[in-house]
Amino acid sequence: MAAQKINEGLEHIAKAEKYLKTGFLKWKPDYDSAATEYSKAAVAFKNAKQFDQAKEAYLREAASHENNKALFHAAKAYEQAGMMLKEMQKHYEAVELIEKASMMYLENGTPDTAAIALDRAGKVIENINPSKAIQLYQQTASVFENEERLRQSVEMYGKASRLLVRGRRLDEATASLQKEKSIYKDIENYPTCYKKTIAQVLVHLHRNDYVAAEKCVRESYSIPGFRESEDCAALEQLLEGYDQQDQDQVSDVCNSPLFKYMDNDYAKLALSLSVRGGGIKKKSPIAPQGKAEGSVVTSSHENEEDDEYAGGLC
Repeated sequence: MAAQKINEGLEHIAKAEKYLKTGFLKWKPDYDSAATEYSKAAVAFKNAKQFDQAKEAYLREAASHENNKALFHAAKAYEQAGMMLKEMQKHYEAVELIEKASMMYLENGTPDTAAIALDRAGKVIENINPSKAIQLYQQTASVFENEERLRQSVEMYGKASRLLVRGRRLDEATASLQKEKSIYKDIENYPTCYKKTIAQVLVHLHRNDYVAAEKCVRESYSIPGFRESEDCAALEQLLEGYDQQDQDQVSDVCNSPLFKYMDNDYAKLALSLSVRGGGIKKKSPIAPQGKAEGSVVTSSHENEEDDEYAGGLC
């Protein structure tokens, strides 16, 4: 089956090259027909899992489309070539080609497709180079935002925020979370604003910035419904415990379902949060037995002294 597909691909390559030839009666190459044959060849090679040959066919298709001034189709071919490189585990080269495709989509006036390509590039590189993925997700968010597609934009900012937290780039994470929160407020998704406030507070406290955490909660009072929400009550309790260096109170809040079932990166921040200086533990309400007996003895001595002078002085 694979051999058959490879032969099929080679036949399409031969046809494409024939379309590109010029002669006495054919002065101009037929780029459109050649691009079609290269595309068919690429699909055949891909089905045979000959990804290197498929990549080359897609690159030739892209060049034919560019020569024909068909930028959108050229970008599609470059994007497909990039995906073949991904299959070959050549992730950096893959991202480079997909970014090139994205720029061509923008040049062609199709920003939505450009953003989708950038998102795809981010997924390709996320586990290998998170910093590059963050940059790509932020670019994607910016493209969507310029097109006023705010729901798609905030989703991309969310991906960037989580990667920033995972990489302990907490200063940048606070700015990214604020951007998310602002967009959710603009689209009147208030419950998600509450969750973003929790994430912000956790990040600020991990930065040892209690003042910024408190300010974040205070500013969120203006969000409709926040003051009455369980999120607000939990955050006020968390800040009180943190300020009083009460590790038990902080741990109780951070282990509540409201915090434990957040996105994994923020749940980890909650579970690992500790107060400054190690904190204090709540005292046991029951006094140790020895101490209790001591207090009784003391009381007994006091009574004896009282009795000594009970009859007055002789």
